[in-house]
Amino acid sequence: MNNLAIYENEEFGTVRTVVVDGEPWFVGKDVAEALGYSNSRKALLDHVDDEDKGVTNCDTLGGNQNLTIINESGVYALIFRSKLPNAKKFKHWVTSEVLPSIRKTGSYNLPGTYKEALQQLLIQVEENERLALENSEMKPKAEYFDDLVDRKLLTNFRDTAKELGVKPKKFLDFLEDKKYIYRDAKGTIKPYSEKNDGLFELKEYKGRYSSHAGQQTLITPRVREVFRLLLK
Repeated sequence: MNNLAIYENEEFGTVRTVVVDGEPWFVGKDVAEALGYSNSRKALLDHVDDEDKGVTNCDTLGGNQNLTIINESGVYALIFRSKLPNAKKFKHWVTSEVLPSIRKTGSYNLPGTYKEALQQLLIQVEENERLALENSEMKPKAEYFDDLVDRKLLTNFRDTAKELGVKPKKFLDFLEDKKYIYRDAKGTIKPYSEKNDGLFELKEYKGRYSSHAGQQTLITPRVREVFRLLLK
């Protein structure tokens, strides 16, 4: 059974979090309601990929309950599709207050590998640079830096196509035609190695509700900006 950490926001209400295997997860219902979704269950089903959500048993005021939880990627998926005018403000609250608080209280496990240590160091450096900009009363530059940090989030092909304003099939056809990606024998999308210079990342995943596992090709901010120009 996992213990919940509760975060309160005057505008967005209560968001419960839990750390699973050293990683932060959010109670999906709380995030969906904070972002203005009228049907939280439908929002999680429609907008959050299976590998980005799961179920955990937690001790709540109503006793032990199985709660649907989502990871950071799932939170960003709900933010991206939210019609709430202040969705960006919610994202800023999560990234500037909630996640740093989890790190500060030691909820994260120590990095187990050199790569994990570098990733955590990068996060800390980015946060320090953002704070330095704000403290220097360089708000416009600080906001621009926040946007750059945001773009470091990986997205799938469907979300990227929507962001670029094109249909997913057209986007995939374009990438295949230009030899950026191909499909392997199982039909899984993979990037060509000679063109994968920071454009794509392969992420291992395992289904939360099934034994299905595999690799998913995700798109980096660099490729989004490149194809935004190419598709104009």
